[in-house]
Amino acid sequence: MSFKTNATIAQFGGQLLKLTHDSKVTKTPMNVNVFIPSVKKASKLPVLVYLSGLTCTPDNASEKSFFQYFASKFGFAIVFPDTSPRGADIAGENDSWDFGTGAGFYVDAIQEPWSKNYNMFSYVHKELPEELAKAYPQLDFDNVSITGHSMGGMGALVGFLRQPRPYKAVSAFAPIGNPSVVQWGEKNFGNYLGEENKSKWAEYDPTELIKKYKGDDSTPILIHQGLGDNFYEAQLKPQNFVDAGKHYKGGIDLRLVDGYDHSYFFISSFVEEHAKHHARYLGL
Repeated sequence: MSFKTNATIAQFGGQLLKLTHDSKVTKTPMNVNVFIPSVKKASKLPVLVYLSGLTCTPDNASEKSFFQYFASKFGFAIVFPDTSPRGADIAGENDSWDFGTGAGFYVDAIQEPWSKNYNMFSYVHKELPEELAKAYPQLDFDNVSITGHSMGGMGALVGFLRQPRPYKAVSAFAPIGNPSVVQWGEKNFGNYLGEENKSKWAEYDPTELIKKYKGDDSTPILIHQGLGDNFYEAQLKPQNFVDAGKHYKGGIDLRLVDGYDHSYFFISSFVEEHAKHHARYLGL
């Protein structure tokens, strides 16, 4: 598999690459942005994966989060995947903003017609890092961490707790903490995984996963949540995740911050704390 470079943008001494490649998992072209800081050629770069929220493309976070400044400062690369396949031509995938295009929910769909293309769990955690490692050998996917926002915060927590690859740390901005009990989760899980298949829903629900987590639980989980977020009580419910994870030894550091909404103004305000969290556990 080869990556087509659509743009190379100089930023903070490094380069932001806007790439496209053909995915065997989604069976569609996929866009991904990768920030590579300036380091010695012999250096292997730790990697932070950033999963975006509903309606986003790889450009939203790379243009608005300011993560690249801190990635350059601390010396890690960032991968910004897309949020869904695009152009799968499935009836109904563009009918609403919170399902289908831009809303892959980071699951591997098992229901038709979605199962052919909507396999974002395998794409994000397996295919994309494996292919990027081949194309950009300076990226060290054995030293990788994960974060995300909203739907992407949920996806980051799920990836860390399920361990499809050995993520060193996880953090989240306003994650969907208990998707099985909110409208966004019910809509997406119901369509992608089946209305009656609640055991499958639990495989992608951070609150359900942490109850049974058996991995190394010594790394703290960092979460920021704005109290001015219109989705906080109805859709996100991070406290459900915290309550379910009281046994987690590293602790879940849920930081509730007054006045902040669900936007990138919120994310950019606290991105430094998340960058420091990941830099620490990436060994930087």
